[in-house]
Formats: sequence, structure tokens, C-alpha cells
Amino acid sequence: MRILLVEDDELVVEALVKNLTDQNYAIDVAADGQAGWELVDAFTYDLILLDVNLPKLDGITLCRRLRSQGLRIPILLLTAQNSSSDKVMGLDAGADDYVTKPFDGNELFARIRALLRRGSSTLPPILEWRNLCLDPSACEVTYNSQPIHLTPKEYGLLELFLRYRNRVFSRDAILEHLWSFEELPGEETVTAHIKGLRRKLKVAGLSEDPIETVYGIGYRLKPVEPQKPRSKSKVTKKPKQLSPDLEQQAIETAINVWQRVQEKFTNRVAVIEQATTAMLKNDLDESLRQQAQQEAHKLAGSLGMFDFDEGSHLAQEMEQLFEAEMPLTPKQRERLAELVAAMRQELERAVNQQNPQLLKIEH
Repeated sequence: MRILLVEDDELVVEALVKNLTDQNYAIDVAADGQAGWELVDAFTYDLILLDVNLPKLDGITLCRRLRSQGLRIPILLLTAQNSSSDKVMGLDAGADDYVTKPFDGNELFARIRALLRRGSSTLPPILEWRNLCLDPSACEVTYNSQPIHLTPKEYGLLELFLRYRNRVFSRDAILEHLWSFEELPGEETVTAHIKGLRRKLKVAGLSEDPIETVYGIGYRLKPVEPQKPRSKSKVTKKPKQLSPDLEQQAIETAINVWQRVQEKFTNRVAVIEQATTAMLKNDLDESLRQQAQQEAHKLAGSLGMFDFDEGSHLAQEMEQLFEAEMPLTPKQRERLAELVAAMRQELERAVNQQNPQLLKIEH
């Protein structure tokens, strides 16, 4: 499945791209609404993750423009917490769902899966072809309850055919669905991955190839006769556990990401401090006020994604104060200064903690 992420906060982008890629999605990124519009015009997407607060063309306007062109791509809005007006406007503009920042990773990915099911007609959570099963929530493929280990692209191919079981996909269409525009290979790559997928399914025990070649056109899922209803007895599924080596690798990856973003957090707080100092001296210009507001907005989302909820709440309150009518009252100025000092302490605590989570995601 191919997703377009329209988001201008590089820290949120980095975290989302990593985790969505790990779940076998192909991701394109646009840093502003205009770039997002141009990508949608040029490529085919299965879903759009759309931030509301964007430069050049805001998310609400982009959503309206997409719907006015008759595009029915599922759109999931990323909105600021407590911004009910954004949610209402977004849904009225044609968005299908929304999550608020800072968001829980598991909830976001569950909503993505739900929208993808809705976008490909009403499909069950588990995609099946006879005894071949694909579980999108766990990114697992089994045949007769035995796991089949596929590469990300082989998994993407199988999911594509299972989701759109009545559609014939040309090689070009497969490339558009499963590869980002930055890595588009030639059509022969599709042929090689199809061959690899078929080989692994055969080794797993499938006596019949589930992928049908429509000569001169492309590929599709082979139709099957309806199966008899399964027994209602359920098998308890054991929770998926990471091996010690993979768990340690995940921890080291998260720490490395955190070390790279510390400087960005510090720079954002520095801009807010500069604006606060200027405000206390009655010397705050409009440009610096807007920049501080934007940095506070980004901090609220990115700190929350790294599981520093207190810092996220502080940033949200600072954003609200920078959005308030100027000049601020003496009480509001005093509160802003308190928030900046608290944010500095929270950032120092976060740095000393050195135990971040890239997203609130259960392994």
C-alpha cells in the first residue's frame, strides 16, 4: 500500500516514515500543502496522512481541493490537540477520520488499516485466499497456520491482490502502489518480485498459484469457490515476542534517533525563549511571534511522539499564548515565562533520561 504523508515537522516525519515502512507501506513525503497537491496529481495513493497546519497550502484547503476534483482517496487528518474547530472543518471538507497530536502510534496505525479496508470495499481484518491468510495488523502471512516469511515488497504484492481481489493490476499500476516516487524501478522488478512471491508460496505448500497472469494486461488474484463455514472454535494466539537481539537493536535505534533530534528540540525552545524575552521587553515583532507559535506547535507533536507528555502539554499552552491577542496581559506574560522555564527543565530531564520510545508502539 502506498501512503502520502503531508507534514512539515521533520521529527514527526522521521518517526512516522520509519514505523510505516516497518509495516510494509511505501511512503512519499510532502513538506507543504502545495507539494502534497502536486504529488497527488502525479501519482496514485491508497491513503493520505494530512497535517492541518501546513505552509503554502493548509491541510483543510488541500482536503477541499482534492474532494472538489472528485478524488475519493481516504484522508486521515493529523490535528492539534483540543482543536475541535480543525476536526469539524476537516470532516466537513471531506476528511474520513482524524487523530490528535500527540497521537498514540497503535491507534494511528489501526485507523490507517480501517480506512484502507473501507477504501477497498468492506474487507475483514484478516485477508484470506483459501488457507492462505494475511494479517495486516501484525504484518504476518500464514498458510495452514504456518508462517511464511516474505520480503516487504512480496508482502505488499500479496496484500494488494488480496485487498483488490477483482482488479487486474498492470506492472505500472503495481509500481505506483508499492514503490515511492524516489525509488521507482523498472517493470522487470515487478516481474522478479512476483516470481519470488510465487516461489515462496509454493515452498510453503500451496498446490495452486493464487496469482493469475492476465497476459498482455497484468496480474490479479485467482478467483476461488466459496469455502464452507469454519468451526467456531478459536485458537488462542500467542503475543508476538521480539528476540533479545532484535529488542536490543530496536532500543539502540530509538536511542540513536533521540540523540539526533535533541539539537532540534533545543533549537525550537531557543526560538520560544527569544520570543518570550522580546515580549517581556515589549519588543516582539509579528514575524518572531509566528515563528515561536510554529515551533511550539511542532514541539507539542514531536515531544508527545517521543512519550514526553508533560513537555507536549507545556508546548500546547505556549502555542495558545502566542496565538492570543497581543499584547498579552501581565498575568499571561508571567505564565509564558513560567512555561519556558518548565520546558527547559523538562527538556533537561528528557535528555538525562536517555530512554525514549520512537512511538508508543507495542512490539
